[in-house]
Amino acid sequence: MATWREIQADSPQFASRVRALFDAGTNKTMASLRRDGSPRISGTELVFDTERITLGMMPDSLKLHDVLRDPRVAIHSPTLEPSAGQPSDWAGDAKLAGELVGTEPALGDPPRTSSFEVNVHEVVLTYIDPDNTHLVIESWHEGRGWQRINRL
Repeated sequence: MATWREIQADSPQFASRVRALFDAGTNKTMASLRRDGSPRISGTELVFDTERITLGMMPDSLKLHDVLRDPRVAIHSPTLEPSAGQPSDWAGDAKLAGELVGTEPALGDPPRTSSFEVNVHEVVLTYIDPDNTHLVIESWHEGRGWQRINRL
């Protein structure tokens, strides 16, 4: 698994665009795994800094129980619709997947907050090309690095 710092060092422009999409709104969507292996979707907030991505969870929340049992998660950026215009006016979506590792709560966190760092396995950025002819999928995968694919 990689830290955010490693992804930024490997693909700084890509990482900057991904972070901008995650920072475009407060509420992100996180998928965790229930006890029976089925997915659970929950709201979450992320904090990006130069080194890592962190998040917190309230005591006894269902998603907390999920990640304590199985730390694998996928997190989706806020989805922002363009006001009008061309499909390429859409800013796109960013997603990341990895595992949560427990950390110390940040100063000022509510009591009993559980804090985690995201160790990243993959990051994906999707958007429409400026000519409105295809979907662009940029991704970074652990062990493979950055790549770009165009889909018609």
